[in-house]
Amino acid sequence: MRSRRSSRDSRPSTTVEDDDESDHSPVEDEDECRLATAQQSLIPGESIKKGPPLISEKSTWAAAKEKESQGVPVPLSGTRTQSGEWEKGKMEDTRKRRRIIRSTWACSLGTLVVTFTSAIALWAIMMSFRGRQCDAKGCITPRMSPVYLKANDFDTEHTRFASKYDLYLYREAGVDEEYPPKGVPVLFIPGNAGSYRQVRSIAAEAARYFKNVASKDTASRNLDFFTVDFKEDITAFHGRTLLDQAEYLNEAVSYILSLYHDSRKSTMDSDMPDPSSVILFGHSMGGIVARTMLIMPNYQSNSVNTIITMSAPHARPPVSFDRQIVKTYDDINNYWRKSFSEKWASNNPLWHVTLVSIAGGGLDNVVPSDYASISSLVPDTHGFTVFTSSIPDVWLGVDHLEILWCDQLMKATAKAMLDIVDVNRAGQTKPRAERMRIMKKWLLTGMEEGTEKTLPHKEPTTLLTLEDNSHSITALGHRLVLSHIGEAGKPRAYLLPIPPSGGPGNTKFSLMTDQTLDESQRGKIEVLFCSVFPLQAGQSAALFSMNMDLSGDSSGSTRLACKNAADDVIRLPASTRESKHSFDAARPFSYLQYNLEDIAEHQFVAVVDKAVRKSPGWVVAEFIGTKDSRIQSNVSLGGLLRNGVEVTLPADRPLVMDINIPIIHSSLFAYKLNVGTQACGEEGQLFTPLVRQYLADPYESKFFVNVRTADINLHGTAPFIPPALRPNAKHGLSVQIWSDPTCNTAIEISIKVDFIGSLGRLVMRYRTIFTAFPLLVVALVLRKQFQAYDNTGHFISFSEGMDLFISQSLPYVLVCLSLLTASLSFAKHESHSNIPSPLGDRKSVDVASSTSMQFAKNDLLVGLQDPFFWFLAPFFALVAVGVCVALNYTAMILLHSCTIIYSIFSRWPNWVSNEKRRTGTVPFSTSSPRRRIITTLTLLFFVATLIPYQFAYMVACIVQGATCVRALKYARENVYGERHNTAWDFYNYTHSILVAMLWILPINLPVLVVWHHNLAVHWLTPFSSHHNLLSIMPFILLVETLTTGNMIPRVTNRIKHVTGFLLLGLAAYSAMYGVSYAYRLHHLVNILAAWFVVIHFSTTRPTVAGLLEIFMEDPEESRKKRHQ
Repeated sequence: MRSRRSSRDSRPSTTVEDDDESDHSPVEDEDECRLATAQQSLIPGESIKKGPPLISEKSTWAAAKEKESQGVPVPLSGTRTQSGEWEKGKMEDTRKRRRIIRSTWACSLGTLVVTFTSAIALWAIMMSFRGRQCDAKGCITPRMSPVYLKANDFDTEHTRFASKYDLYLYREAGVDEEYPPKGVPVLFIPGNAGSYRQVRSIAAEAARYFKNVASKDTASRNLDFFTVDFKEDITAFHGRTLLDQAEYLNEAVSYILSLYHDSRKSTMDSDMPDPSSVILFGHSMGGIVARTMLIMPNYQSNSVNTIITMSAPHARPPVSFDRQIVKTYDDINNYWRKSFSEKWASNNPLWHVTLVSIAGGGLDNVVPSDYASISSLVPDTHGFTVFTSSIPDVWLGVDHLEILWCDQLMKATAKAMLDIVDVNRAGQTKPRAERMRIMKKWLLTGMEEGTEKTLPHKEPTTLLTLEDNSHSITALGHRLVLSHIGEAGKPRAYLLPIPPSGGPGNTKFSLMTDQTLDESQRGKIEVLFCSVFPLQAGQSAALFSMNMDLSGDSSGSTRLACKNAADDVIRLPASTRESKHSFDAARPFSYLQYNLEDIAEHQFVAVVDKAVRKSPGWVVAEFIGTKDSRIQSNVSLGGLLRNGVEVTLPADRPLVMDINIPIIHSSLFAYKLNVGTQACGEEGQLFTPLVRQYLADPYESKFFVNVRTADINLHGTAPFIPPALRPNAKHGLSVQIWSDPTCNTAIEISIKVDFIGSLGRLVMRYRTIFTAFPLLVVALVLRKQFQAYDNTGHFISFSEGMDLFISQSLPYVLVCLSLLTASLSFAKHESHSNIPSPLGDRKSVDVASSTSMQFAKNDLLVGLQDPFFWFLAPFFALVAVGVCVALNYTAMILLHSCTIIYSIFSRWPNWVSNEKRRTGTVPFSTSSPRRRIITTLTLLFFVATLIPYQFAYMVACIVQGATCVRALKYARENVYGERHNTAWDFYNYTHSILVAMLWILPINLPVLVVWHHNLAVHWLTPFSSHHNLLSIMPFILLVETLTTGNMIPRVTNRIKHVTGFLLLGLAAYSAMYGVSYAYRLHHLVNILAAWFVVIHFSTTRPTVAGLLEIFMEDPEESRKKRHQ
């Protein structure tokens, strides 16, 4: 065997061969003898440090012989004359011939400027995010006494996940401790890394409210909250886990329903139908799991008809690092959109399903609240999105976890859930249309367009009897103002005549008071809509449930049949001089608002003051033309940025004014609102200005009390969010202002852009962009490095490549990104058209596919259709340059630190003999080819069977880091001759590969977290989607090749353009689709690694005979060869 291999082949070395290198000749043998003689003539006790050469002596001396034949003197470095003196002339020539190596720490002025600019931009963005446009917190902690009953019968006979997950029934101690369950089943689904115990807030509030209030309704039952222990599974990063949870939950629903069917366990009334469906209540990713249940094969039809989600990212996945999570989202959303695009209800499997998405707003720093929108998935007949700041008696924003325990929110949600219950139906809930009406009643402000009023559908319940000449009738067109209540010392009614209808929408009625308006006898103010009740013989007042006689002893009287407006009362946060926040513990204002067509059948509005003594309180009521109460601002975007919006409310203004600004619709801008002061008389204001900012879609409202200045931020048009199925006719931001009309002074209103506050809006919308745009920069820097290497034969450092990129390519990249963003925005804007109603007639079967294309049209680049934001892509690219520079120097610091430690420990041990210490050790891998092949095959076997390829990738990053440390150590120790140049070339190459791999590492880490979590809970079932050998093999082969010290060969022919093309493709994809499909970046870099492996093996193609020789080689003989 030894005769078949030369000693040169046994050395681990990296060889860079010239294209014109000739075959081995006797002249070259003579040159090698001269090298050996020169090395033997050193001073005794001194020696040249030896190591595996990064360029073969054959190539070096062949080049030297060629130069010598051309008359160029070729000195021998390190030789001595017979007199013992160094040949100084030859040494000087050698130093001149050696390439001057630029320090890897050096950088150009342009790089410093760009990095400093990026750092300033990032600092400003983070400071704005943390300190500007921050909503106030005001949640109250609820009262809870939790008891969890585990469902031990739900075992492996029911589900294959019984050993991993558990099912519990919640009971509130001292309130609802009965078992078995007899109410309406509700299944709580925790979110990403969530706990089953998070159900306690909503379950406790529902139990207490039912016991105190709702139990009086015979058609209502308590809610039985079941909760699932997912062992804090990671669902946001892993699609397979999400599908497993959905499969388990469908089996859990079947088991839960069986509890009510089983006569031995059920204690429900015999005349009540058994439950056939479950209400789903999901938090965060639990809401996505709830929607996924309906597309699973084991879903039982109609077993779910109501889904309520909290801070759930419906529109798009929070991160796109896993292929399965992106595919699952596409499958879910396509199924829901396709279902609601069906013409007939019988063809829609989701016809009876309602979906309500509740978002926390700007305080949610985990999931952008823009992602909670379902307007692109569900029509408003089947669901809606609402922000917590819009919900009556909540009126505040909450963070991602607070949304599950905020007492104000839990009270409103529990009331809505109990109100939709109807145990007389098998589904245990009211019909879909009724459920939607109830949900909107409890969760919306009541001032949204199209809100259904109850007054037209009610029958008169109150008979109001008035003295003919004693009651006050306000003149038509005049305002009714009561500065105090009870001034007459007895109950009194004030009548406002309803104007004749002049056309729908032309006139509306508004009333506001600080008193509570309800049908109870305790209230001091009652508002009735009345019609004249004619006197008829024999007719009795017993037809009415309430008889209100204010006629006294007068013989003449007028009788009015009236309807109470208490059911349509809108609660508004109180705004007084002492008010600070909308969620303050103060009695809210009561507000009524009707369009004229809703009350046209009546003749009078009766405001009944039931107080018998004078007391604080006020009422303002009026009829006003719609045009007089609305202001449309047509300011342009340029005018908005320069001067903002300025509006003057006249002194004779209505009670409430509505200002619509269509140009304000982007969630990337923040604004400052300023309200001028009012000069009132001695009695002062009835109330201070109350401001509501709102959007028509999604339902987002924010209230500002006692307002002087306010921060305006919204969740309107957001990056990467698909368009709505039914675009709302009312666009842009609207500002509603209630002000005291008795002050009779004008009010100045101004809205200006908060540029510094707007910077912080980029964080939540574009935080994942730093997984994509830095790879754009790294790819273009690598391209510069390979261009220099293929042209000059020397591989420049990453820092030098960055300098070349910034000075030569960065301006063109920024211009290209700007033009690309602008062109895409204009193209999308021109092709934009309102999507037809999914429930309307379809002209072709291509509607589903066309809406699918519309759904994904915001996935490109920065995810916006607005041409104004053309600067975002170049801005993020500029910031990414600074981030890449920072990562490069961070990696260099770590590598140099490890190199110093490695050098100390490699020379320090006393057990290392002087002989070995003097001769040095081989810096790169000394394992035999057979051992390396066996190790690689073993790793690939484990990837194919047990471990995910992401784990192998992390190992590859660690090994590559160790190779960089060895390469750096070797380069620092070899300071003379051509070996110095090639050593630094190899280090620069390995360092650049490491930097590229580090940017891919964050994409793979989440799957590793999931895998580690499953091991912790003893769930060893492998993920079929993460055992693809082709996804990791090129990385393993490349890293393994570099551990031997093999430098990548130069490519001087046309094939070198393939490398540039691959790097340009990687850069282009990172910019275009890197945010929406980040998981593909791993595969693109994997293809690049495969190409590098091909280049590495292009000069030494493996043969069958060579492979057989490797596996038949004697291990002892191989070991001796490596240490010769």
